[in-house]
Amino acid sequence: MDKKIVLITGGSRGIGAATARLAARQGYDVAINYVGNEKAANEVVADVEKSNARGIAIKGDMASETDILRMFDAVDKFGKLTHVVNNAGIIGNSSKFADAPADMMRRVVDVNVTGAMIVAREAVRRLSTARGGKGGAIVNLGSMASFLGAPGEFVWYAASKGAVDTLTIGLSKEVAGEGIRVNAVAPGLIDTEIHASGGQPDRIAKMQSSVPMGRAGKAEEIADAILYLLSEQASYVTGTIMRISGGR
Repeated sequence: MDKKIVLITGGSRGIGAATARLAARQGYDVAINYVGNEKAANEVVADVEKSNARGIAIKGDMASETDILRMFDAVDKFGKLTHVVNNAGIIGNSSKFADAPADMMRRVVDVNVTGAMIVAREAVRRLSTARGGKGGAIVNLGSMASFLGAPGEFVWYAASKGAVDTLTIGLSKEVAGEGIRVNAVAPGLIDTEIHASGGQPDRIAKMQSSVPMGRAGKAEEIADAILYLLSEQASYVTGTIMRISGGR
């Protein structure tokens, strides 16, 4: 059998890094993208290689079409792409919506929406059986924020993830006959660095009481769901947004 090759954008930390490590253990070769933290990206690649898989780290800003195209060119040299995890995303700085700067909101949309769409487009161009590919699977990273709205904190981020949900639904229907399954996961409160990046390093402690299960989730728990959606076990699953939120 041909080797499975997965591209994970934003793969140097958090959910992306956990997904890369699990994918390697499950027999994938792994290409990860990172925007700035080369040390963290190299550590993930080293862990991938410890699982007897090949790994590569590719620097690039997922708000830049030029960087995205360069990333896919590097993956094409690495091997024939079979799976994509469209994970890269940012939240901006927490604030009331009326106080949010336009340039910050624009940056969130550029990465989370426009970048995700370009990544998905390039994935389809390579995977589609109508375009010479052999099919495959795409998993987009949504968020429970798109259902809850993130009021008082990250309304613009919630809106961007609502766009990812719609991308998942529409694209899944468009390419279902071309051998591509497109799904999304919607993580809830997950214990990663993203909260500190939004200016709330104590957000987990403040918010976990709102989770019916009484705790934050782990990046590895999201990775388990992503790998299921990539796998043949999910061969009849497409257009699904899987909520993983401890009941929140």
